[in-house]
Amino acid sequence: MIEQTTKIANDIEGYLKEHENKDMLRFITCGSVDDGKSTLIGRMLYDSKMIFDDQLAAVEGESKKYGTTGEKIDMALLMDGLQSEREQGITIDVAYRFFATENRKFIIADTPGHEQYTRNMVTGASTADVAIILIDARKGILTQTKRHSYIVSLLGIEHVIVAINKMDLVDFREEVYNNISEAYGELAKELNIKNTYYLPVSARDGDNVVEKSENTPWYMGKPLLHLLDTMDISKEQKDEDFRFPVQYVNRPNLDFRGFCGTIAAGKVSVGDEITVLPSGKTTKVKSIINSGDIHEGDFHVTCYHAFAPMAITITTEDEVDISRGDMIVHSNSVPRVSNSLKVMLVWMDDEAMNVDRTYNIKRGTSVVPGFFEHINYKVDVNTFERKTVQSLGINDIASCKMIINQPIAADSYETNRYTGSFIVVDRITNNTVGAGMIVGVSRRDEDVQKIETKEYSQAEKALNQFIRETFPEWGCKKI
Repeated sequence: MIEQTTKIANDIEGYLKEHENKDMLRFITCGSVDDGKSTLIGRMLYDSKMIFDDQLAAVEGESKKYGTTGEKIDMALLMDGLQSEREQGITIDVAYRFFATENRKFIIADTPGHEQYTRNMVTGASTADVAIILIDARKGILTQTKRHSYIVSLLGIEHVIVAINKMDLVDFREEVYNNISEAYGELAKELNIKNTYYLPVSARDGDNVVEKSENTPWYMGKPLLHLLDTMDISKEQKDEDFRFPVQYVNRPNLDFRGFCGTIAAGKVSVGDEITVLPSGKTTKVKSIINSGDIHEGDFHVTCYHAFAPMAITITTEDEVDISRGDMIVHSNSVPRVSNSLKVMLVWMDDEAMNVDRTYNIKRGTSVVPGFFEHINYKVDVNTFERKTVQSLGINDIASCKMIINQPIAADSYETNRYTGSFIVVDRITNNTVGAGMIVGVSRRDEDVQKIETKEYSQAEKALNQFIRETFPEWGCKKI
């Protein structure tokens, strides 16, 4: 921290430039209650000199009041900021922290372990590249370990670090580490988790957190921070799978119309043939403008290529009707457009989810009314058993069929996190009541009749029928 402070004081521009070019890794800590998630992150920040003096002084004072480590600093208090968290010694809300090393920038999400706050854990995991799952060496794999591992696999997190914590309480015995590693390996195989890494740690004392521990000479792997610093999290992505949700139509004068947004996937170049969805209209990219140049009033071409996750403005060669909520894609890589989606839904509200009730479905920049026609099955995350249910309660996870009132361009969540995910918003309270992942996309017009049935009351349909029978020459289907 002292070295970084000196750099900032002497060469702030150089320091900012250095950090600008570093890649970003987002990771979460999860696991059961009291497995030591907050303590692990606090220890990592402390041992890597990422804590300011005033923060440290405050935690030292709070440790005397709330701490559970005797005369030592309670590292968990660096992450647990709410008074109720410190009083109870548990994490309730997601706590985010930023830090950087010579190689990378990191955003940490310390998530709750208690079953009651599973929805908070889902929120923290939704943007993560890596999950650190803590397991108490004395207790082994618990029900909540399985629950969080299932959610991690559901959210498509490909890298899982299994930190077997509190090794000091089992005398750093290698057989304890091996038994838990083997047991979790079977679980990871069942959940199809691609990459798993195992570490024996003591978060309280810092063993194998930042530096290798002399207490585990039998462990040949890297300490936690070194593993995070060197892990390859890159994903193969095709440039032609360009996805650009339109966020705003910029019309500052009569001579300019641009379509603003952030590239969700892929790459685009001037001259590329593009398709606007859901309308299906095609045109070509006339120019690509950086968002910063737009604010400065410069509407000239500033770049010929752009790629995810750049925020840009696109102009087109033809006058095409494009509005907020539309998606621009390459014409040779068009996703399916549909109003009928198979989804995995995580329910987050105290009020139960009822089939056929209308909600607002927010996906990317589009907000469309929709409803859940059918619950295929609910997953018992303790046993991974599938159960038949008629409604969902808080923290339930289920496979559902979702019908929305107008077609959208949709990718599966496995293909693209941004275009394959959505949230469910209550139309009356405007609260976020659920979050979901798109698993499959049906044909576009498969459920048009079901939407019409949903939208029109019995009286309106009767009136439409009367008009069709009385005035057939009008050719009316509905009012």
